[in-house]
Amino acid sequence: MTPPSSPPPAPAADGNGECSSDGYDRAEAWCRRTIAAGHALMFSLATFHEEISRHSKEFGLSFEALHSLFRNAHVVHMKRSSRSVRNQTMRHVTSYLNGMSIVTLARKCNYPPSMMARLIVENVAVPPEKPHNKREGNAGSGNVATSNSREGGNKSKSTTTPTHVKKFVTEALRHPEKVLGCGSTAILPEYLFSEKKGDVRKEPLLDPFSGLNMHDEIDSENGDSLQPLSRLSREVREAIDSDPMYGPRQDRERHNVGIEYELLLEQTLRSMDVPFETEEDLRARGTAKTPDILLSCPVGVKVRRREPLGRARARNEYSLEDDEEYEWKIICWIDSKALFGDADTHTNSVLPQVETYVHRFGPGLVLYWFGHAPLARLGDSHGDVVILGGNLPDVLLMPTGDFCGRGGKKLFA
Repeated sequence: MTPPSSPPPAPAADGNGECSSDGYDRAEAWCRRTIAAGHALMFSLATFHEEISRHSKEFGLSFEALHSLFRNAHVVHMKRSSRSVRNQTMRHVTSYLNGMSIVTLARKCNYPPSMMARLIVENVAVPPEKPHNKREGNAGSGNVATSNSREGGNKSKSTTTPTHVKKFVTEALRHPEKVLGCGSTAILPEYLFSEKKGDVRKEPLLDPFSGLNMHDEIDSENGDSLQPLSRLSREVREAIDSDPMYGPRQDRERHNVGIEYELLLEQTLRSMDVPFETEEDLRARGTAKTPDILLSCPVGVKVRRREPLGRARARNEYSLEDDEEYEWKIICWIDSKALFGDADTHTNSVLPQVETYVHRFGPGLVLYWFGHAPLARLGDSHGDVVILGGNLPDVLLMPTGDFCGRGGKKLFA
């Protein structure tokens, strides 16, 4: 998901970023059906973008909103299915050794390609030597598959991958050509026969930046051609590139998008002359539980009531007059979420996190940049957590009674 340079459009007709009940229900049902069916969009970046773009219009959501909602739903699917897949580790490893590609294995198991690649690398590649660290005790220095393959069983459920192996596998997924490129040294001797399996030469592997053929490794010192890249490294690269939701690139993009929206929030508050401390500021002075923004003084935000009274009527958003559909809430902090706030993610992940901020700093605001589910389905910690979507309100009420707008404008002072 490419980081946008400006706030995304609201995910529904509601100007506060709240998705309509009908649109939300239909979108959520589509996500679940698509995931359960193992649709091809989960195994092709291009297909994923095409399908999300097409269906986002159908549900009245932005691309970013449906993208986020789909991934949130897929995380739930992953939690339910991961143990079953890993309990059959050696069956999947055997299929790979006999020539089945990693992406095909992933589709067969309805499992993310990058995670299937991780499972295969954990069990087929030569692991690094275990560092001398007393904390890890005698966890073992070999890879997960060694003992299982010798005993011929599916015993991966009782095996814990050592920390140094996890780090090695993560690096292999980030740079498969570098870490796994030489089959004779990167693959366990008993599994070297698998390099002759599968159809790995059907099309050239091109560098995404230079466009050069990456099928042959090149000695960086003298430019001499070395042995061809291993089948394992090529298939890991294919799996990573075909995965639209997981893997090193997707993790990096989500991280960058999160940072960009935090910076956008800071920029917006500065333009309104609202004093605050960032998460980095709070950590510098030793604060443990840190929201993205801690306001230097409480401010008021005008938000839609949880249960609107009747139909909305014409109104001045910045008026001091009472409005039956809106109310003013006091907030002391803001937490930025560059995702869509669906009911499951909000209830099980976000709300428990921000309730710790309520206990330390008082009431606050969760800002879902890509919109959120109907408010009636999202908990608010007894009214102490305000939920908004799309962007900050155009006006905040300061303790002095001034209304601060964007660009430092003082309204109704």
